[in-house]
Amino acid sequence: MKSLFHIAVNVTDIAQACEFYEGVLGCRRGRQTESWVDFNFFGHQLSLHLGEPLQSKKTGIVDETPVPMPHFGIVLALSDWQQLADKLMAEQLSFVIKPCLRFAGLEGEQYTMFFYDPFGNPIEVKGFADLNKVFV
Repeated sequence: MKSLFHIAVNVTDIAQACEFYEGVLGCRRGRQTESWVDFNFFGHQLSLHLGEPLQSKKTGIVDETPVPMPHFGIVLALSDWQQLADKLMAEQLSFVIKPCLRFAGLEGEQYTMFFYDPFGNPIEVKGFADLNKVFV
């Protein structure tokens, strides 16, 4: 079965959300009203609604590094991850965790980066050399 993931989170400004998700991350905008907007978030549906954004704290510990919880994100093929990482670094995006390799040489080896959208919603982008190893 092929399926798409859907997540809806709150933002405080639709225009600013569009600037970030469309302009910075390169997501294609879909349907929109005055109170919400949909994006093609790397092949999945992200709905942003006006409201109070998630409250997060660095309570998750992964590879001995605290990460914001809760968070959402995407898993990309390594070449796509590297292309996005290069773009975000060139735009001098502020990172919670700069693009890096974790679990080097181990099962589950992956590249990751964490950042916040302009509303404090934490986003993780992972990159795998072999997408068949995401769940091992």
